[in-house]
Amino acid sequence: MDKLSDVFNLVNLKELLQFSQPAMHILLILIMAWVLLRFSGKAIRMLKAYLRSQADNNLEDLKRIETLSRVFRYIASVVIYVVSGMVVLSELGISIAPILATAGVLGLAVGFGAQSLIKDYFNGIFLLLENQVRQGDVVEAGGKAGLVEEVTLRYIKMRDYDGNVHFIPNGIITTVTNMSRGFAYAVIDVGVAYREDMDEVMDVMRQVGAGMREDETFGGKMMEPMEMAGVDRWDDSAVTLRCRFKVLPLEQWGVRREYLRRLKQAFDRHGIEIPYPHLTVYAGQAKDGSAAPLHLVQRTETA
Repeated sequence: MDKLSDVFNLVNLKELLQFSQPAMHILLILIMAWVLLRFSGKAIRMLKAYLRSQADNNLEDLKRIETLSRVFRYIASVVIYVVSGMVVLSELGISIAPILATAGVLGLAVGFGAQSLIKDYFNGIFLLLENQVRQGDVVEAGGKAGLVEEVTLRYIKMRDYDGNVHFIPNGIITTVTNMSRGFAYAVIDVGVAYREDMDEVMDVMRQVGAGMREDETFGGKMMEPMEMAGVDRWDDSAVTLRCRFKVLPLEQWGVRREYLRRLKQAFDRHGIEIPYPHLTVYAGQAKDGSAAPLHLVQRTETA
């Protein structure tokens, strides 16, 4: 009986070892995956801090660093999860080769039906490599415009002025118009009456632009003095003059609004007319073809 009991104990011990060894390996793999996730996150944060210190507070470089760090964290997480899952399956006795072969065939089949998804990822890679768009930029892409809140390999998330959030798949983006790269121009068209002296009007416009350059709030946003282009076109009711300011990124709209506000006040002080469309209405002719009486002729003005 003692010998038979020893045999059973030996068999149970072997079964326990056979069961516990893969379990220990799987536990070790999961621990290593967790450590790698923590290490990769810390390494990316350290690299991000180092690059930010080298960027010397350059806003363009800081936005690019923030965008790339988010993408690197995503890629590192996916790689670690996929590799860990494959190793765990192999420890469970599941052959990875058939799974990879099946995944390859399935991926080929799915690829024909998910070409847009693949195109999204490829376009996303080139958008990041070529530094076309970054988090914090104001861009127009895919028929939408707004502030970029997130850039991934799959899509661009942007919020417009009304607060609407747009998710633009990278695959449909053919042109990116970036309105916040390096500098911007606040282009302003001003219409005045035909009877006004154009030289006087342009002098007033220059004075208002010079006053904004000296302003504490707006002077730091303007990189150069106002550039006067001159008479741009003759419209039906006004002569249109054009000027522009070279400003810091994302400041073109605020500078334009403030300049128009100050210019309206300056035009009022100098008596310069800002015209509006004029519409002249005449009474119709009588059925006999004779002209309408003179006292029926009316003239109205509408804004």
